[in-house]
Formats: sequence, structure tokens, C-alpha cells
Amino acid sequence: MGLPLIDGIFPALIIAGAMTTAAGDPSIAGILQTGLLIFGGSATVAVILAEMDGTRREQLTSILLLGVLLIPVAVAEAAVAETIETLLNFEVFHRFAGLVILAVAAKTASSKVGEYLPSPSIIIGLGLVASFEPAGFELIVTPDPMRLLSAGAAAGTGVGFAGAVALFAPRLRGNVDIDLFRFGSSVALGMLALDVLGLMPTQAPVALGVLGVTALFAFDPGSDGADLDEFVDDASAESATPNANANGAVADGGDDADPADYDALVDDANETDDDSEPGYGYPGEEESRAPWL
Repeated sequence: MGLPLIDGIFPALIIAGAMTTAAGDPSIAGILQTGLLIFGGSATVAVILAEMDGTRREQLTSILLLGVLLIPVAVAEAAVAETIETLLNFEVFHRFAGLVILAVAAKTASSKVGEYLPSPSIIIGLGLVASFEPAGFELIVTPDPMRLLSAGAAAGTGVGFAGAVALFAPRLRGNVDIDLFRFGSSVALGMLALDVLGLMPTQAPVALGVLGVTALFAFDPGSDGADLDEFVDDASAESATPNANANGAVADGGDDADPADYDALVDDANETDDDSEPGYGYPGEEESRAPWL
């Protein structure tokens, strides 16, 4: 959750005006989109459901402690961003802010595509170089309070989202398709990038709509229980059915199978299963552990 503050994505969105309206007022849609997609998203959901240890209270305490650090840092970056903005050509940097979100969306959707894309910090660094205009430098001593409020609200939204996931983790764990949610989140990030670039033909929060539909489709309650019941029924049926082939071979006086041939057959089957099983992670990921974890 702190990566957007470190790699420069969050300050870039502040400078691009993603969380404020044209009049400078806080944008509710922009705050929600930034909080849920930039600070939250599939990475936060996956880590909480798959790797976060401890009881529900311990998890909530850890998230709240993170929020105590995250929100003030976000507000501080928003204050500094106003001074940095005076050094930049807004129109040029605005395009790079949209490109960095597109890069994050592509990396979220596919690790193979992400291997060929530069990191967000590199894209933002290139944007700073391309839009650098020192002639307009001005030290902003009193930053816009509305911008600070928007930054704090966006970070708070991300913390609240993480807290809600941790609170309902026992219900969500095993009932959420993480891969489906990850891919839908990447599409929502793409919509947010188009919105930042000004290419969306509407002012409606399309990214929020995509994220909501993704959450609806990714939630499949009782799916694991149904699969387990089916597995138990099949196993019971198989154990209750006599091995006709084996009994028939003994009754007919057939030759006993060579144990060496049986061992070789089992080894070949295991090798085939290992080669055919896809790794848990992005499509085409060779590692056994998902990169967002």
C-alpha cells in the first residue's frame, strides 16, 4: 500500500489533478478511484487473504498502524507536489501520469508484458525530465488545503478498504477468485488512465463501475464447499467400487505385474502432471508464488 508513495505514482496523480475538480474542489469519484485502485486493488486483497497472519484483530491493528503512517505521508507529498508542479509543464507531465497508470495496469494483467515495460519510477522520472521548466519555479509555503484533504482522503480510503477486507477475510477467503479480481482491477486501472489522459468521453466514474462489476463476478460464495463435497462423493464411490480389472486378472490366472514397470509408470505420470500444471500467478508465470504477493 505504500508503494504509490515511494515510486511516485501518487504524487503524479496529485499533480495531474486526479483527485480534484477543475475548480479545485475535492472530487469524490477521483478520491475513491485513487484509494481503491492505487492504494488498494488486487495486490492488497491478495496479500490480506493469502499471506497475512494473525487473528482478525491483529490484522486490523496492523492495517490501522500502517494508516497512521500512510495518511500523513500522503498529505506531506501533496504539499510538496504543489511546489514541484511549478517546475513542470502540466500538459506534458499529464500524459506521463496517464502512461504510468497504463503501465501498472499492464503489469497487473500479465507478468510477461510487464517484463518489457519500464518501472513506474522510470516513467515518472522521464516525465519530470521531459516537462521540466525551471523558469516558473515558485516555493509554495501555504499549499491548497483542498488538495491536502483530497490526498488524505484517498489514502484513508485505501486503508479503509484494506480494513474491510481484513474484517471479512474469513468469509472472503476461499470465496474470491483472486485471478479474476486481478484482471478486472487491471481493466479498471486502464479506465482510470484514460480518464487521467482526458480520453474518456464521459465524466462518469467508469473505473469505479468496472471495479464494482469485477468484485461482483469475483465473489463466488460456497464454490469451494461445493467442490469439496463433489470430491468426497467421488472418492467414496471409488472406494466402494471393487477393482474389477485386478480381480479379473487374478481369477484368470494372469501374470503378476512387474513392480519395476509399475514404478516407472508412476514416475512418468508424475512428470507429466508436473509439466502440465500451470503455476499459481500471472498467466504464463513460471514461479510458484504470485508476483503481487
